[in-house]
Amino acid sequence: MNVLTTDICKLRAVDPEDLDFIYALENNPDLWDVGHTLTPYSKYTIREYLENAHRDIYEVKQLRLAICRQDDSIIGVVDLYDFDPYHKRAGVGIVISSTIDRSKGYATAAMQLMINYAFRHLRLHQLYAGVSEDNLASRKLFEKLRFRESGIKKDWIATETGFKDEIHYQLINE
Repeated sequence: MNVLTTDICKLRAVDPEDLDFIYALENNPDLWDVGHTLTPYSKYTIREYLENAHRDIYEVKQLRLAICRQDDSIIGVVDLYDFDPYHKRAGVGIVISSTIDRSKGYATAAMQLMINYAFRHLRLHQLYAGVSEDNLASRKLFEKLRFRESGIKKDWIATETGFKDEIHYQLINE
């Protein structure tokens, strides 16, 4: 089996053809708290990003992969960020764009693929994630995948209604 394919989804590099999907994803204000975004992105900026997305993770310290159904339709993205090859760790994040595609196993399958890729091919020792205290679906996902809560950042995320705590999760490759 291909390292980046399961029976329900696959991961692939983002392409210039993904412009409209990434543009809609990055400019969805409902997701800005998750991505720590404050302003919209232009199509020009996203086009420039996609044209450079092929650059090596060791150079740019991040990797974004498209999550696709078996028919190649894109439904989300999974990211490695803050890649640190010396300490052998990276942050990981995921988003399934449409609520219609959530709770169908795509996120679990995609995260498992990314975990396997990070530990087997990049030879990382650990992955970590920060999850808002009220993002129960993401907390459940990370806990199901054996990430362990390792701390709470109090009042970490500013929102229109106040501050939220962020829960820090780690998965150590033993």
